[in-house]
Amino acid sequence: MRIIFMGTPDFAVPCLDVVAKEHELLAVVTQPDRPKGRGKKLAAPPVKEKALEYGVKVYQPQRVRNEEFINTIKEYKPDCIVVVAFGQILPKELLDIPKFGCINVHASLLPKYRGAAPINWAIINGEKTTGVTTMYMDVGLDTGDMILKSEVEIGQMTAGELHDELMIDGAELLKSTLKEISENKAPREKQKDEESSYAPIMDKKLGEIDWNKTNEDIRNLIRGVNPWPSAYSTYDGVKFKIWNCELKNVDDEKGKNGEILHVSKEGILVKTSTGALLITEIQFPNSKRMKVDAYLRGNDLEKGIILGA
Repeated sequence: MRIIFMGTPDFAVPCLDVVAKEHELLAVVTQPDRPKGRGKKLAAPPVKEKALEYGVKVYQPQRVRNEEFINTIKEYKPDCIVVVAFGQILPKELLDIPKFGCINVHASLLPKYRGAAPINWAIINGEKTTGVTTMYMDVGLDTGDMILKSEVEIGQMTAGELHDELMIDGAELLKSTLKEISENKAPREKQKDEESSYAPIMDKKLGEIDWNKTNEDIRNLIRGVNPWPSAYSTYDGVKFKIWNCELKNVDDEKGKNGEILHVSKEGILVKTSTGALLITEIQFPNSKRMKVDAYLRGNDLEKGIILGA
């Protein structure tokens, strides 16, 4: 098929590979270059870097609703537009261009977790499974008719680990989806709106730990915001990041929620509303991420300090 690809981050790159290797890739549309890192130098989105390797035309419109841009896409006469984590909502004028429609790869089992951060929220909310869904796009936010799904067990994965797994699964699912569309065999299933949920965009404040929550809820948060925006608390007024932890039962221990019960090379044992968490990997300001054991070789952490106070 003759396909235009629209996408921006790492998650979209394996899907771009599928289109480039198995179809006629007409052009790629991605977000504009943005300042990145401490030097704030302009950096190209991962999809742009990969598209340039394929030698195809790249468009980076500030707004895809621009009439001139829409007319440009019309001139390509694409059979299909594939959209993966693009970052802008497509207007109806664009959705109506391809004869097979615009196909989206979404990182959840729709209709659950529509929106910007489905991977993170699935973990934060303690879901046991999630997956990827392909769908025909419409003017709503992730509300189009579903085509195919692929399900995975979340287990104890962090958001970063789950992202990487769904990134590969999404590409495989897109490959199957495009094959079925080209053969006019693709199913079409309406979403049940009453079963939908929303996954809003992440912000840095989300990572602040409330030690009054259950130890399982806190562990889910730590995994769900890893690697970004990352979980954090304060130790004696100093903000530090928490990267990994384990659940612990401490029925015989007394203390306030957030209180450090023990410090050892195994980790920092902290009281929660239900048991405790053993923090095993941390990062203090101007320091690298490290195991608690390594941190304690040059630093002290005191029993009795209440984190987040």
